[in-house]
Amino acid sequence: MQTATDQSPPADAPAKRPAKRQAVLEVLGKTRISPRLLRLTLGGEGYSALNRNHHADAYVKFLLADPASGLHPPYDMDALREHSPELLPARRTYTVRHWDDENQRLDVDVVLHGDGEENGIAARWADEAQPGDLIAMNGAGGGYTPLPETTHHLLIGDHAALPAIAAALESMQADASGLAIIQLEDEEDRLELERPAGVELRWVIGPREALVETVRTLDLEDPEGLQVFCHVERATTKQLRRVLVKDAGIPRPQISISAYWALGRIEDQFQAEKREPIGKIDD
Repeated sequence: MQTATDQSPPADAPAKRPAKRQAVLEVLGKTRISPRLLRLTLGGEGYSALNRNHHADAYVKFLLADPASGLHPPYDMDALREHSPELLPARRTYTVRHWDDENQRLDVDVVLHGDGEENGIAARWADEAQPGDLIAMNGAGGGYTPLPETTHHLLIGDHAALPAIAAALESMQADASGLAIIQLEDEEDRLELERPAGVELRWVIGPREALVETVRTLDLEDPEGLQVFCHVERATTKQLRRVLVKDAGIPRPQISISAYWALGRIEDQFQAEKREPIGKIDD
């Protein structure tokens, strides 16, 4: 018989997942680095709460509460789930563009889609953020790093993947060789990216279909020693997977591939659909 001091859960009770650690950082500055790309510099004591890693595609998840909720970071997520699930902060995923361990700060690049309500919740927050504002986040996650033994790199992405590709190019060996293909809708959003002399940078300006056709024309007959990074919109990712894996025969372990976003979906719906057939990129 249990006593008041013996309240162990039943043996078959599901284990409660530990709460994800939140890092609360301060907005230190922001810079418009192209018409539609905004760089946020975030830092402070909360930096040490991040899972600092050295992947080129390291990412954090912003926690963004509705301003009307009256909530301020950090958030008691367990209490909100139990008592006020409608107030749970939205999660939005962003690549860490730069880490600055010495000064305990990081840069995150946010794609803007317009002004005010034209932007999503995270882009709108970033566009309106002022120095001193606080943002809570989880992370960092990630899994792709350019391997030094790779003989040829192929990086494929769109505007959302531009920060990860830029970070990957900067992390490569000086003698690395390869090709980075980045699709943008507007010519004026092109950037000068630091990269090894042996890595070509090719911009595809226009619709996402042009990116697929560009990759389709590549000579990929000899995939030995090739490492691929391919992260774009979901429907485009599915097409590119067929080109890379089925048509070109590149072994799946040599490819880092997933969708960063889906047309017409906010991230909550996009993430939920990953568990459904519509969200699968592998045929």
